[in-house]
Amino acid sequence: MRYREGTGLSQRVKLLNKRWNEPEGQGGTEDERFEQASAMCGEDFLRQLDYIVESEMEARDYVEMAIGKRFEVDSSGEIISFANGGMPWKSHLYDLEKKHGIDGVIKFVLYTDQSGMWRVQAVTVEKTLFSNRVSLEADWRGVRDAELAGKSGIAGSKFVHASGFIGGNESLEGAKQMALASIKNKKNHFEG
Repeated sequence: MRYREGTGLSQRVKLLNKRWNEPEGQGGTEDERFEQASAMCGEDFLRQLDYIVESEMEARDYVEMAIGKRFEVDSSGEIISFANGGMPWKSHLYDLEKKHGIDGVIKFVLYTDQSGMWRVQAVTVEKTLFSNRVSLEADWRGVRDAELAGKSGIAGSKFVHASGFIGGNESLEGAKQMALASIKNKKNHFEG
């Protein structure tokens, strides 16, 4: 039999059941196994609840603040910025765009990574994984450092992923210029 992923909660609970060939008395009684399963489910629930309360709810507030300040980032209102990355923002962005009547307006999110590099990340079309509202420029994709800075004309450009969903720059201003150039070129492509 080939290996199958089996780390979901229901699978972990199932593995606490007595195996067909397990010797009698090994692994505990049915009641003891039930108690183990209950404790496991309770811990999982509390971890999820803690994550929602201590991370997701605070992240939603930050995303809403960023949406409120989007015109401070750029007059187009199509770019938002966070002080740092790692925050769950995507689902909140879609919900908050609907709440504020601006569905699909925001094209890029800027934030710093753990090394301090500014990232410019394309916002995906809602309910898709790989379709961006606007991708970073096609001729920048897969290009790095000095070659990218030369091609883009944007100082400090560090990289653009081969699919165009994310790039990096040494500065916030550089990351913003990468986003703006991509937005402008997409508009020119569709308008002209």
